Amino acid sequence: EISACLVGSEMCIRDRAYMIRSILLAVAITAVSSASATTVGSKHAIVIDESSGKVVFEKNATDIVPIASLTKLMTAMVVLDAKPDMHERITVLEDDVDTLKFSSSRVPVGAVLSRHELLELALMSSDNRAAHALARSYPGGMEHFKLAVRSKAHMLNLRRTNIEEPTGLSPYNTSTASDLAKLALAASKYPEIERITTVSNDLIDVNGSMRQYHNTNKLVGDKNWAISLSKTGYTQEAGRCIIMRVRAAGRDAIMVLLNARGSSSRTADANYLHRLLTKEHHQPVMARLNLK
Repeated sequence: EISACLVGSEMCIRDRAYMIRSILLAVAITAVSSASATTVGSKHAIVIDESSGKVVFEKNATDIVPIASLTKLMTAMVVLDAKPDMHERITVLEDDVDTLKFSSSRVPVGAVLSRHELLELALMSSDNRAAHALARSYPGGMEHFKLAVRSKAHMLNLRRTNIEEPTGLSPYNTSTASDLAKLALAASKYPEIERITTVSNDLIDVNGSMRQYHNTNKLVGDKNWAISLSKTGYTQEAGRCIIMRVRAAGRDAIMVLLNARGSSSRTADANYLHRLLTKEHHQPVMARLNLK
């Protein structure tokens, strides 16, 4: 074969040229993908076109990592699936206080709130006492809540997700960006979750005093964004995290960012990926995620 090339075979020359062009193209594609991944500071990320399931952007999306308060989307779905009385009044107990991270809360022990108000506080302002009270008051108690979470994870095919408790404070609440995209899509089917997570702020009566609570996602309400689902998260182990369902360039997309260094860098990453979604031409699609 070498001698055939040496004697000037045109076919051999063309094959060599084609091979060289293919290698250069592969290198160029890899360089573009690497550059895009480098642009996003979050250690794990994925953006998925919801209608087609195509992955528009991916970075370490199958790594299993802590997910912090993104957990609360699962807590909300499981509570709503049980169809409890959302107007039932629930007292926040000492048991609901965080003794793992000693995180602060604007919901005092002894406060009596409706289950719906607890859901709003858990999702919009990411209150840990509210989330724990929701799980504690789940029909059958905390153990039945945990069983329902495992069943829901299995039903959603979240094979690399583990949730030990309802708040996300535990570093053993873990998942992947890919699994969380499926979780976000499932959560978007609940109108109440969509509504609560996309409200910028709300006034809630806490023991006769009206208190204003704000959404932990500053992009909610931004005129440049159309957000139909949102949840943020933070622990030292998980870093700054966010899940969103957004509409851009006439299509719905799921965006997951995990372990950003800070809130500002998480926002910068989100804005970069939002711009990526609105471009007419995207980086080559390397995979397709089954959202079913």
